[in-house]
Amino acid sequence: MTVSPEPQGRALGSPRGGTGLLTVATVFAVLWLAAFAGALLWGPVPLAPGDVLAILAGIAGDSGGAGPAPGETVILAIRLPRALLGMAVGAALAVAGAALQGLFRNPLADPGLIGVSTGAALAAATAIVFGGTIMAAVPFLSPGLVIPVAAFTGGLVVTLVVYRIASRDGRTEVATLLLAGVAVNAIAGAGIGLLVFVSNDQELRDLNFWMLGSLGGVTWDRLLPALPIILAPALALPLLARHLDALLLGETEALHLGFPVERCKRWIVGLCALAVGGAVALTGVIGFIGLVVPHLVRLLVGARHGLVMPLSALLGSALLLIADLVARTAALPAELPIGIVTSCIGGPFFLWLLVRGRHGGTW
Repeated sequence: MTVSPEPQGRALGSPRGGTGLLTVATVFAVLWLAAFAGALLWGPVPLAPGDVLAILAGIAGDSGGAGPAPGETVILAIRLPRALLGMAVGAALAVAGAALQGLFRNPLADPGLIGVSTGAALAAATAIVFGGTIMAAVPFLSPGLVIPVAAFTGGLVVTLVVYRIASRDGRTEVATLLLAGVAVNAIAGAGIGLLVFVSNDQELRDLNFWMLGSLGGVTWDRLLPALPIILAPALALPLLARHLDALLLGETEALHLGFPVERCKRWIVGLCALAVGGAVALTGVIGFIGLVVPHLVRLLVGARHGLVMPLSALLGSALLLIADLVARTAALPAELPIGIVTSCIGGPFFLWLLVRGRHGGTW
């Protein structure tokens, strides 16, 4: 029988009692609803709320044969799949970041540390530069799926390599896992740099936009098969919340409490690789969501992963939708890479944490 451990402590500013927690959850839910509504309403073609509701009601039931509602193609073909992708990717990155921060017992950990993001980026960059050769070798793969499939495969392969390097005698050393991830990230970064050097102008533009991330161009045909790959691990990771709480006490203590530490580490790394690999395969590399969101949630509700991961999923979805809304409306008719927007959010946040820490605040 396992014992649910208490977390190491509450972060500064954590709500006291159920009222504070309910307030935080309510604010996150309202922010999520507002972000989703904004993703459907605003853009190069602004739509009225009544028109959007009529279109969504037509999906759920019979529209009465009154003909297509204004903006139906904009909503159903562009904005709705884009919003659903943003919600899924934001949740997956935030939950994976929370899980890895608990595994490494380091609030600065993020999904990129185990190599999945850079591995996916390297494979996608290879597919962009050598797409013709890959298509000739794999003729049954449609052109629109070459980059997503390559990115997903690359992320999983690199994560497997990192995990094998860190495993010895049936045990996985977290410190070695971290160092191996840093080394593999450097190697993958060098490979991406080489591909940038040999690419032509069009390939270079594709590489730059993909490396900075974007939710644009998603279609239902690409979204629907990828959603289970992204969401299933994100939904499974909170089931390991008690195990992560125990790991905060240390691996030896968690083992003495009856938790299967090694199996838990394998599940966490594997589920994070699936979630982040699936996300990167469709959106490119989006930074700071997996780093900033769990950290911010811990400041508000404390260290218990049973609270941190669901609230991180909610806030991660909302923030990525807001970042995407800024990316596609700030420089019309052009569209900013979403990674620029998330970096503008994450960079100042960590500068604030640094200043706060130097003046005696807790982390």
